[in-house]
Amino acid sequence: MRLTLSLSDNPATTSVERAIMEFRSARPVVIDGAEGSALVVGVEDLDEARAAEIGAVAGGRADLVLPAARLRRLGLERDVPGRVALPVVERERIEVLALKLDSRIDAPVRPACGLDEEALELARLSLVLPAVIVAPLSDGIEIDSSLVRVSGAAIRDYRRAKAADLSLVSRAPVPLEGAPTSEFVVFRGGEGLRDQVAIIVGKPDLSKPVTVRLHSACLTGDLFGSLKCDCGDQLRETVRFMANSEGGILLYLDQEGRGNGIANKIRAYKLQSQGYDTYEADEVLGFEADQRRFDFAAVMLKKLGVSAVRLMTNNPEKIQALSEAGLQVISDHRVLGRPTAENVSYLAAKRDRAGHYIDLEGLLACSNKD
Repeated sequence: MRLTLSLSDNPATTSVERAIMEFRSARPVVIDGAEGSALVVGVEDLDEARAAEIGAVAGGRADLVLPAARLRRLGLERDVPGRVALPVVERERIEVLALKLDSRIDAPVRPACGLDEEALELARLSLVLPAVIVAPLSDGIEIDSSLVRVSGAAIRDYRRAKAADLSLVSRAPVPLEGAPTSEFVVFRGGEGLRDQVAIIVGKPDLSKPVTVRLHSACLTGDLFGSLKCDCGDQLRETVRFMANSEGGILLYLDQEGRGNGIANKIRAYKLQSQGYDTYEADEVLGFEADQRRFDFAAVMLKKLGVSAVRLMTNNPEKIQALSEAGLQVISDHRVLGRPTAENVSYLAAKRDRAGHYIDLEGLLACSNKD
């Protein structure tokens, strides 16, 4: 009798995770979509040799797929992705269209198809720049069997599937400065191959509304005390408040750079140093205002036994996300950091561009008194 060993209880999800690793390694993958199959590769680390290989497979039919945000920076008013024909897969032209400042579109832009959008989603999941080369595969073209194949439907469903598949993997007491009664609870999933952490501060009564903060990881601010943001102040102020009151839960979410990843965040910082605000910088790179999702944060809270929250946030999207996920948001409370010469424009952009509840003038007045 012949036995078949399955290495996954969810082959579709596993195939996406393998594709993510390939994409992050600058290797192409094959996406099987409703419109057909295509060889897809990101533009990061694209060299002349790889461009020539893709061009040979494409036979003049490749496209560069760009998100709406990047198309707007190229001079087009778009709210959906589009594709630009690549009769020849030229690395230099691709770099100009996908990366260069002050570039302008140089050819007609056609609407993106479903497979194009799936390729962009794979790039976002991989935390690389959201610009991809898509080469349709014709019958008769032989593809190396070592290439990872993934269905477009699996890519589209991946975030929802991982949020639902969130699992608790470890927990232990970890005394913190100023909050000696604290416990770290680690979950796997939510954002794919990453771990998410819930820090239970004190002994909150889970049968009542619990003070909660959703805090997206910020390596520069949380760990190194960057003056460009208020993240570190918000993190430490939240823990102090919870420790000095009835306790609470801080969810530390691996969503660096509003979901764009640390590499893209540092690219955005470089653009900010050249005069762009935080949202303009992300748009230059092809990202919309915020790539984060908070549905899995609600799952974490439910797994901890929380059903009602008093949310510490300045971000209206977090309030809406938890409410839509079925949690009772009893109240919301501001968490404000110190204004600095380096972060005033950042705080103003969050208030004016994303509707965050930040009384910047009040903050500055208090700071000047100090």
